[in-house]
Amino acid sequence: MNRLYSPVIVFAIALSSTVLAQDTRNVTEPKIPSACATLDAHLTSIFDGKFNTLAPADESKLDTDRIQKAIDSCGKGKAVALVTHGASNAFLSGPLELREGVTLVVDKGATLFETLDPAVMESAPGTCGIVSGGGATGTPAVGTGGASAPGGPTAAGRAGAAASAAGEPAAAGGPAAPGRAGAAGMARGGCKPLINVSNVSGAGIMGDGVIDGRGGEKLIGKDVSAWDLAEQARAGGSQRVSRLIVCSHADNFTMYRITLKNSPNFHVSYGAGDGFTVWGVKIDTPQRLARNTDGIDPGSGSKNITITHSYFREGDDNVAIKGGGPGELTNMTVSHDHFYWGHGMSIGSETNGGVSKLRVFDLSLDGPDSGIRIKSMGTRGGVVHDAVYSDICIRNSGRPIDITMAYSANGPVKGPSPPTFKDITLKNVRVSGGGRILFDGYDHDHRAQINLDGVWLTDSANPAKPYTYTFDYGDITYGAGGSNIQLPTPATDVTITGKSSEGKPDSCADMFVPFPTL
Repeated sequence: MNRLYSPVIVFAIALSSTVLAQDTRNVTEPKIPSACATLDAHLTSIFDGKFNTLAPADESKLDTDRIQKAIDSCGKGKAVALVTHGASNAFLSGPLELREGVTLVVDKGATLFETLDPAVMESAPGTCGIVSGGGATGTPAVGTGGASAPGGPTAAGRAGAAASAAGEPAAAGGPAAPGRAGAAGMARGGCKPLINVSNVSGAGIMGDGVIDGRGGEKLIGKDVSAWDLAEQARAGGSQRVSRLIVCSHADNFTMYRITLKNSPNFHVSYGAGDGFTVWGVKIDTPQRLARNTDGIDPGSGSKNITITHSYFREGDDNVAIKGGGPGELTNMTVSHDHFYWGHGMSIGSETNGGVSKLRVFDLSLDGPDSGIRIKSMGTRGGVVHDAVYSDICIRNSGRPIDITMAYSANGPVKGPSPPTFKDITLKNVRVSGGGRILFDGYDHDHRAQINLDGVWLTDSANPAKPYTYTFDYGDITYGAGGSNIQLPTPATDVTITGKSSEGKPDSCADMFVPFPTL
């Protein structure tokens, strides 16, 4: 299998990361382990006009047992490889569990499909592939619905401005508590994930193949897909579908070169772990009608996380840092990445456990609903601090800078746990294409404190659409790098240190690249 990057590039990455990274590990390009077992594909994928999928006659031919047996028999530091065999290029599986030190490799040309049978994925009879009216094993609501948490957008006033331009999806019944490992973590939402990584270290998912969650295809025995359930859930209830990969207490977990597609819900959730590397990963899911398909969601109690050289486009947050507790999420680096459609580089909405020591650099955001995004509210807020975003290019975003404490999609804006955002620095950030810019605090004591140090609206003289602003309960400092953002005044309970200026921002011409061919 070919390496993606030359040694010279890797060395340059190491030098730049040494200066900027907050992941305390020395992160280098992963290597694919040698195989303890190689499994040949027995199925052949077809294209149905919309998705790569399987013939109906093959939907019962599960490979779960033989893949799991190979994983269970594999030694630490080795891999189970799924490979093509002649015209056969597909595997079909229900829930799998990785073991200590074992890597699952999906080789080039091979696809691991998730089963469409909710009875295979359910954690208890009847709990998967439904919309429940209450808890994870609640009875189906009248009609069928999806991923929104009960309550939905209820706040009035300025909260309305905090919802996504495209309609921000709520979390699917809320994230699983990262401290709940094992079966409790697996059973989130009444469905098991396709791949569970729980209480093991040194595991990985790698290869140049594809893992496809099939979220847009009709579930067996139903006339709806997982994404249909999410849309129906806008009326109330909670979508009960699987996530593609769920990791809990999975130290030193690595994802390398793999392509993830069409998860029914979040693609990757990672909680309560120390050491998570995502390198050269592609995530590809439709922009619309694929609610709650977050890309990578690092969760509370986690530290030492690096996401680098990756390409993400999904129906929700490209990356969503979940700071809901218990424990703070800290020491995270996002570098040398390209995001496309989706809801941007996000923190929140839960921040009550705290988020700190985040470095995001060399990132392009091309056409997302939101770009740089920090979202929370009074019912699940905490302190977000020591976050630096540098060398960022954003174009054609509805909300290129979206920093708000009035996020309403997951419940009321006001509550007993207000957030605070402080020591947030935007450095060498270039924006084009217009859109709303939000520096939106909570109240006098819970503020959005932002440093603008080289933040440029590169088309401010003649934008394709106007720039508009939400600015309240905030403290904005214009740094030495300057900024031509002209904040509206008067505004509610704000301070401005310094003033806007003109400058010559760096070009973004080389930052925006096409999504890689799959």
